[in-house]
Amino acid sequence: MAKPDYPQLAADIIAGAGGSNNIATATHCATRLRLTLKDKSKASKKTVEAIPGVLSVVEAGGQFQVVIGNDVPIVYEAVTRLPGMNNGQADAGEDSEEKKNLFDQFIAMISSIFLPFLWTLAGIGLLKAFISLATNLNWLSTESTTYVILYATADAVFYFLPIFLAITAAKRFKADQFTAVAIAGAMVYPTIIELYNAGEPVQFFGIPVQMMSYTSSVIPIIFAVWIQGYLERFLRRVLPSAIRNFTVPLLSAFVMVPLTLIVVGPITNTAATWISSSVMWMFGIAPWLAGAIMGGLWQVFVIFGLHWGFVPIMMNDLATVSYSLLLGPLVAAVVAQAAAALAVAIRTRSKARRQVAAPGVVSGFLAGITEPIIYGVNLPMRSPFYFGLAGGAVGGAIAAIGGSAADSFIMPSLLALPAYMNVGNFSMQIIGVLVAIGVAFVLTFFFGVTKDNDKPDATASDDTTRAGKDVASSVITSGQDSDTAVKTGVIETLGAPVSGTLVDVSEVADKVFASGALGSGIGIIPASSTVVAPLSGTLVTAFPTGHAYGIKSDNGVEVLIHIGIDTVALKGDGFNAHVTAGQKVAKGDTLATVDFEKVTSAGYDPTTIAVVTNTKKLASVTARPDGPVNAGDDAVTVEI
Repeated sequence: MAKPDYPQLAADIIAGAGGSNNIATATHCATRLRLTLKDKSKASKKTVEAIPGVLSVVEAGGQFQVVIGNDVPIVYEAVTRLPGMNNGQADAGEDSEEKKNLFDQFIAMISSIFLPFLWTLAGIGLLKAFISLATNLNWLSTESTTYVILYATADAVFYFLPIFLAITAAKRFKADQFTAVAIAGAMVYPTIIELYNAGEPVQFFGIPVQMMSYTSSVIPIIFAVWIQGYLERFLRRVLPSAIRNFTVPLLSAFVMVPLTLIVVGPITNTAATWISSSVMWMFGIAPWLAGAIMGGLWQVFVIFGLHWGFVPIMMNDLATVSYSLLLGPLVAAVVAQAAAALAVAIRTRSKARRQVAAPGVVSGFLAGITEPIIYGVNLPMRSPFYFGLAGGAVGGAIAAIGGSAADSFIMPSLLALPAYMNVGNFSMQIIGVLVAIGVAFVLTFFFGVTKDNDKPDATASDDTTRAGKDVASSVITSGQDSDTAVKTGVIETLGAPVSGTLVDVSEVADKVFASGALGSGIGIIPASSTVVAPLSGTLVTAFPTGHAYGIKSDNGVEVLIHIGIDTVALKGDGFNAHVTAGQKVAKGDTLATVDFEKVTSAGYDPTTIAVVTNTKKLASVTARPDGPVNAGDDAVTVEI
């Protein structure tokens, strides 16, 4: 078969992408040429896909990804030699229009920080819902010690949320985890909470400190750890090595705890006081508007910790007039997010997202616990969160028009509705709740789950689909002719490359790879750090980043092992390769050890894939059923 004219292929691709003046950067993985465009409207996906030698084109994550196959390094070299290209970068230095804006970056950052313990939030949130249900049905007395123990079990992760966030944020911002936990621990320390509850003036070396409650808060600790990372890097540069090990955490904690209390407290309290006072004023002149604001923005207030500014007013209202109008619209705010997540659970193509959404919906409706669905589903997908806010606004306005108010301080949820029966028009509260559910569900069901935001991925970030593309892009690139004949009449068994949970290749988070276009195989959600060779043969490819390996057996079976999805972007961080290209490996030999915790905390899917890249040449490739598997266990049977 004649070899392609690589210079012509490269020229045709760049022309189809809008010309060299439209290319901000050009890079490649093992099978994809990745182009970052300045103006995506100038590129023609259809034109490029029609070019001989191009397998497909995928537009995702701000990149125009041209799937070429094993020859992509050669094509990339040809691209860099084209007029107007400078080592893969266009001469013009304009910014790409596809760069994420600050808000998108903020959401991606929040989502990645929540990702490592999202399942814990979902599971324990469901436990809290069941406890709430049991107490409301009088199956469990709130006066019993059993209740105290169970409630502590279910509430601790939410009460001490800053500590959990400190761990993941420290990884994100490259700060010391244990120092970050110490800072978070100080923020939720009992005596600090007592200072807030006492309401007395607080000073730190004469500097006034406006106290707030940091329990269940999100932004303050993330802010603190972000600054901590910069501070620690500075201290490590300037401090003598003899005292560095203990003075860095000492100074970090000494500076960051007071700084956070002094800076975050006043900003948050001032904003919260202004917002709460404005809302109370609106309740007097336009209850529907105040209800719409509370119902529509309550979850936003919670994210930024501004909701604490409303709590003293609520408590004061309950103490003086025995009810609080501020609580009236909040049930709508909560159930609207749960309804949006329910629509996602029904419509999504991602099993992982559905597994987060399903229990989160139950805890959201029954107990008002929305953290799992907001940070794991609605907020990363954008539209469901917005539609939840819209539903909450409409439902909150209806509840406020009816003068609905709670006569006790409750966690807004369906189980808390009895607290609204004695003040205002209870029917309007019920109508508001139902409308909030309906608006959020219908909008999300029909318009909130799209091809752009419904990537088959647990975190629902745009990076996930791009990651899936990279799985396909690590096909063996040894330069060997893929048409090499294989021995026939042979059965070869591939072992699992890593211990964990085996899933069918069609379930992995990438439409190209899941379609089987690059061969049949398996995906494994890893439960251990060691990745081994699934068969014996020659290691024809070992990516420099340590995330992908290609093995060709003596019988001619070609297998790609790709560790994680889009993990090429980590540039080897967390990967420790034990082999090099060209060497012989035996089935079960260690290829790499991987810090999967670092992979997930960086926002990447750790699913490890083993795919037979020359499937079409073989008689059959059959994977074992889904389920738990140990490294080395028989996982794929290949009939040659």
